[in-house]
Amino acid sequence: MGGLLSACHSLGYYAHVGGGQLRLMGERRPIADVLDDPGIPAPRRQVLAELLEAREFASARLGLPRNGSYTDYVALDRPYVTWNVFAAPEFSVEPVTHCFPVAGCVAYRGYFTLEKARDEARRLQARGHQTWIGGTSAYSTLGWFDDPVLSSMIGPDQDDPVGTVFHELEHQQLYVRDDTAFNESIASFVQREGLREWRAWRGQPAPDEGREVRERAFVAMALALRARLADIYSRELSPEAMRAQREHAIAGFRDAYAARRRTEWAGDARFDRWVEEPITNAKLVPMGLYDGWVPAFAAVFDACGRQWACFHARTAALAREPAAVRQAGLDALVPGGIAPGADASLR
Repeated sequence: MGGLLSACHSLGYYAHVGGGQLRLMGERRPIADVLDDPGIPAPRRQVLAELLEAREFASARLGLPRNGSYTDYVALDRPYVTWNVFAAPEFSVEPVTHCFPVAGCVAYRGYFTLEKARDEARRLQARGHQTWIGGTSAYSTLGWFDDPVLSSMIGPDQDDPVGTVFHELEHQQLYVRDDTAFNESIASFVQREGLREWRAWRGQPAPDEGREVRERAFVAMALALRARLADIYSRELSPEAMRAQREHAIAGFRDAYAARRRTEWAGDARFDRWVEEPITNAKLVPMGLYDGWVPAFAAVFDACGRQWACFHARTAALAREPAAVRQAGLDALVPGGIAPGADASLR
């Protein structure tokens, strides 16, 4: 009966995501048509016109796929396109993984409605897991469909939607089953380096390096907390003792964050809400997956003389290696050894 129930749950999930994807595809409008629509506010038309230019730049200058992705637009009625549900056991920082026919095994399940995501979180909590739900502004279908620009991608910082287009196109360029850290780190590198080149090409100053430095420092703090919790869970302690030590470690993390916010991070409130809301093992799962190997891919890019064709060829060759060989190659390129957040369970 357990197997049947699991199968039914999976079928229901595939029906949900399939239906959500089809609805998005049905709501697409060519950006060229949107630009001619007088009912669209001028600021939005300006953003979309720049995104079309960035889309051409991505293929012509960054060597990313040239297809119909990000040439259409969908205006959503919600702040996020999907919500991802992460889960981990109460006394482990290793994620509960989910395996799919195309994407392989990943550390989350995505839903097109917050209600469905909350239902999944409650189901996992009933099995004794801790959970966390994170909203996402975009996702990639890995080239199976022409992904549109979504209104959720557009915010006050115009770098954000441009960078997202570069990030998601890299997922179409190269994707390794069962290796979340590799996939997200290479896409994050392409996003960051692509933005630098995009801004230089437009005669604009480079992105704020201080912002990136603070983001990397915050991720390092969160990963240090994750390592601290892993150490606590590895000891022969009672559940009550582990819970007490976990709360003590989380309180210490919050105190350290507050100290940095009063000094070197004054004025940057991006991480306040994350720190103030409940911190669980599941909430720590995504930390590091998106940028743990970025320094390694930066080293590959530099070794290629900063030429994208060489970079794409070398990373594709690395992707074809067995997981252990690929990991060793990345380790050798990261100062200090193993990249933070690169979970073996996701490779």
